[in-house]
Amino acid sequence: MIYHDWIGVLHRLREKRESCVLVTVLSERGSVPRDSGSKMVVTAQESFLTIGGGHLEFQCIALARDMIARGRQSPHSEDFSLGARLGQCCGGMTSILFEPLLQAQPQIQVFGAGHVGQALVSLLATLPCHIDWIDSRPGLFTPVPPGVRTHQPDDPLDAVTDAAPGSYFVVMTHHHPLDLALCEAILRRGDYRYFGVIGSQTKRQRFDYRLAGKGFSAQQLATMRCPVGLPDVKGKLPAEIAVSVAGEIISIYQQEATKEG
Repeated sequence: MIYHDWIGVLHRLREKRESCVLVTVLSERGSVPRDSGSKMVVTAQESFLTIGGGHLEFQCIALARDMIARGRQSPHSEDFSLGARLGQCCGGMTSILFEPLLQAQPQIQVFGAGHVGQALVSLLATLPCHIDWIDSRPGLFTPVPPGVRTHQPDDPLDAVTDAAPGSYFVVMTHHHPLDLALCEAILRRGDYRYFGVIGSQTKRQRFDYRLAGKGFSAQQLATMRCPVGLPDVKGKLPAEIAVSVAGEIISIYQQEATKEG
């Protein structure tokens, strides 16, 4: 889709909570591809509008995507000489402003690809978030919604170690001892935004007892949501549990967005 209105582009990206960089031609001297004020918008995967094409635009897109990848939030300007070294024959000089507009999207790790995991991931995939779906068993990631990354590690605990700070963790594997091991690893990190575990109140009491025996305090254990999901959403069908968990995750990330705003 081609957009001719950079404000409209930013509005659509904001609705999707997708990070981008607004690239603006600040000034020009001599012959340049575009005049001052020309803009383009760059995301991690796409670019909209143009500042003239060629190697200048290619390099600006690369710089913008590097800012997104590094989470840089401060504007940055850079001068470019449009000569042979840049692969352009204009011969002029231009100054480019890079303004990052980062939209924090939840990083969610879902452990377990059983019926409930499949229902939950299908729901989460429709939301503005990044999903890693983890299960060591073969042949369970069917179907995989667009944009969802699947992992089949020998040890699922490695995925906890590799998760970004501030991640959301949902534990719903087929094996209670694995659930417990994952809970211990997540609690030891302590830097999560959300941590939920599927199970009954009886499972909660059993896990609290065993984790307390490993040195975790009552305050730490209180950050673990088990039973997981919104308490007012009842039902034991996979879709009902998925709606409950997804609703709880939405409430958390919307609260975070309100704080950031």
